[in-house]
Amino acid sequence: MVSNTCYCSRFLAINRSLPSIYLHSKSNQRRISLFFRSKQNFQKRVSSGISGVGVFRVSINPALSVLSFKKGDLKPPLKKEGVEGMTIKPAVRISERKLVVKERTILTGVPENVIATSGTAAGSVEGVFLGAVFDEENSRHVVPIGTLRDVRFMSCFRFKLWWMAQKMGDQGKDVRLETQFLLVETKDGSHLDSTEENQIVYTVFLPLIEGPFRAVLQGNQNDQLELCLESGDADTKASSFTHSVYIHAGTDPFTTITEAIRAVKLHLKTFRQRHEKKLPGIVDYFGWCTWDAFYQDVTQEGVEAGLESLAAGGTPPKFVIIDDGWQSVCGDPREEDKSSSSAYQAETKQQPLLRLTGIKENEKFQNKDDPTVGIKNIVNIAREKHGLKYVYVWHAITGYWGGVRPGVEEMEGYGSRIRYPMVSKGVVDNEPGWKTDAIAVQGLGLVNPKNVYKFYNELHSYLADAGIDGVKVDVQCILETLGAELGGRVELTRQYHQALDASVGRNFPDNGIIACMSHNTDALYCSKQTAVVRASDDFYPRDPVSHTIHIAAVA
Repeated sequence: MVSNTCYCSRFLAINRSLPSIYLHSKSNQRRISLFFRSKQNFQKRVSSGISGVGVFRVSINPALSVLSFKKGDLKPPLKKEGVEGMTIKPAVRISERKLVVKERTILTGVPENVIATSGTAAGSVEGVFLGAVFDEENSRHVVPIGTLRDVRFMSCFRFKLWWMAQKMGDQGKDVRLETQFLLVETKDGSHLDSTEENQIVYTVFLPLIEGPFRAVLQGNQNDQLELCLESGDADTKASSFTHSVYIHAGTDPFTTITEAIRAVKLHLKTFRQRHEKKLPGIVDYFGWCTWDAFYQDVTQEGVEAGLESLAAGGTPPKFVIIDDGWQSVCGDPREEDKSSSSAYQAETKQQPLLRLTGIKENEKFQNKDDPTVGIKNIVNIAREKHGLKYVYVWHAITGYWGGVRPGVEEMEGYGSRIRYPMVSKGVVDNEPGWKTDAIAVQGLGLVNPKNVYKFYNELHSYLADAGIDGVKVDVQCILETLGAELGGRVELTRQYHQALDASVGRNFPDNGIIACMSHNTDALYCSKQTAVVRASDDFYPRDPVSHTIHIAAVA
């Protein structure tokens, strides 16, 4: 199949519906079909009479020959020693230590250990993969990939472990730590000019997952764009990377982004795009989440009161999400012999971190007359009395904020173990509060990855039997901090998400899942089931600083 670009000084015509190129010559008005697989075939096909033809360039499938001719010369030009032949140049390439995109220089000073790999294997002729080679194996690498100046860009970076926000700028130092998406716009060119070489060019940078490593971009004070690669496990090391960043270019930003994501999907083969997934029914209805009304103090009576209030106000919801506060949880017991340790003293400055102690609801959601009915009671009330179509409940991807509590009889089969998060440097620099966060100080009860499907399936099957239609799965990015001794952050995230996808597919046929606190590429690039993702951090009515970020993320 040919591309849709063909340049000629005296003619230009392309038939896009056929695997051939049709050229119309003004001198003889004859249409010549050029469909060839060798220089010899091409010369035989056209030697019958194209005269007065100017220099032209054709972009075609790599299986076909690529030729260029001078006026009156039907023989391919000889390639002189030391001189590059007149061949089609890739749309994105590294040349003379520059990243060149559609003949515009985007990055300068590209180091020699940064390598480029063609994107054609991913179905793209407009993109390239970047990687780097290092002298020693390590679990974390940072390398500059070139200097970024004299452009405009929009990026998405994680300002918290859980959430992304937008950032705009025009030089490398403006690129924030933990940047997971970068769209660069050239300053030269015009949207009004239909000629490609005169149009504004957009370049998408997508840092990827490569093996057990996850990549992000960041800038430094010298305006260098840096590539940061991390495994999250000191024992998971590497020194050579070839497909850590995908770069794609085009003249329409929306098309360019869409094509880039598709190329990455074909390359990674680990996720599906939204249009390939089933959207749950709740997306078509107005609904209510209990979090802002009650936080963790939600009760069955509170849910009923909220539904009645919304109906009385003329906005009856068709679904409800019973957020955090319905589960059976408890803090760790305090042991007297630890009272003198500095670690314990640090912990006592905080409230004990709650951990999951059972898969069933707590007493707030049990019917006083018949506790065995459990959470099914509020489900029946919501449907029969208030006409709701869907009822969802909340849980963390690790069960609860503090995970699953070890040593609890009901939870013994899951093999939970207390692990302490190892938060990446970029996240800590963006969110310094992680150093004293309750999860960092008190640890998290992580279910053994080998048992996590059993955990999800038993939890979800209990909920499905009670009439629950889906789950809001929160705290997802915490997995990236817990990969030590488990193969690293990417591997742990993959195992948990595969188990989660399988359980949701089995227990909630409407694909009833909402992802929350999940804005890392570890999760985004391994999701095959989840079609709905919460877009932003909380909206805090009394905190004006939060308003702009929230509105920009969800508008």
